[in-house]
Amino acid sequence: MTNPLSRDLDHILEHTRDLWDELRGEWIFITGGTGFFGCWLLESLLWANDRLKLNCQATVLSRSPASFRAKAPHLAGHKAVSVMQGDVRTFDFPGGTFSHIIHAATHTHPGSVPMNPQTLYHTNVQGTQHVLDFAISCRAQKFLFTSSVAVYGTPPPETTHIPEDYPGAPPTTEPQTADGQSKRASEFLGTLESASGLQVKMARCFAFIGPHLPLDSNYAIGNFIRDALNGSDIIIQGDGTPYRSYLYAADLARWLWTILFKGKPAHPYNVGSDVDLTIVQIANEVIKNLRPQLQIKVMKEPALNQPAQRYVPSIQRAKDELGLAVEIQLPEAIRRMAEFYSQ
Repeated sequence: MTNPLSRDLDHILEHTRDLWDELRGEWIFITGGTGFFGCWLLESLLWANDRLKLNCQATVLSRSPASFRAKAPHLAGHKAVSVMQGDVRTFDFPGGTFSHIIHAATHTHPGSVPMNPQTLYHTNVQGTQHVLDFAISCRAQKFLFTSSVAVYGTPPPETTHIPEDYPGAPPTTEPQTADGQSKRASEFLGTLESASGLQVKMARCFAFIGPHLPLDSNYAIGNFIRDALNGSDIIIQGDGTPYRSYLYAADLARWLWTILFKGKPAHPYNVGSDVDLTIVQIANEVIKNLRPQLQIKVMKEPALNQPAQRYVPSIQRAKDELGLAVEIQLPEAIRRMAEFYSQ
């Protein structure tokens, strides 16, 4: 059966071909392997593994292996993959030596019931420490932590593109910032382990688009594409003025592998697109590329004298140090995601 992502997976392999040799004959451990990030990492790992004959093995930690097998049987059933049941905070360390660890587990899912802030914070921080402890015990060489834009808090409107050295942070007096606080604490734990010898790489992730991204969620781009595919007008509940950017999933996977293999330890890299558009402009791109006859309805008027909110990364560090770039632009990303969900 033809893989519907073959074009994207070829794109990833084309841009990472010279990086994979260090996984030849090795074993990799992945948390969060069943989510959006994890599925793309596994898809691209197995694609490279089969084509380059790496003889690499992957163990994927999952709270529900049965759900993973139902969702992605071609990944869970691949001969190079073993699925291990466990909680990221308490799983028993598997035996053997794992050369690379990817900690992509997250406990914030758009569209899901919000987790209690205290539980969210402790789950993320304790989970990161437990995975770091496992990395030390199995003598891993490299460790990738997928952090989040939430570490920056709310930047001022004059900061159009957030650099990695932006000094802001989420306020410690607001419980709803638990995710950002936990990601900051987790990054610090990684920094401490890097000082002890483990190469902990950090990817601060913004917003993304592509197959495996849920259409029924709080992801604006997913909802817009869902509505366009259904032939429905796009309804924007806010005023449409915030600025966002979206990196396509194939570029996301390529960036994450490059950061794991080549990134500097304890040296965060923003991961995202720097092409900033308002929510209304993004909705317009969806309509223009999928259903030009549809309309956009904006439910709120912009507040007078209120600067627009911006959550857009500066990606200069990734460009300068790792040679990364946004290869698949938003119009093509929209078309590819729509094509995937139309099959």
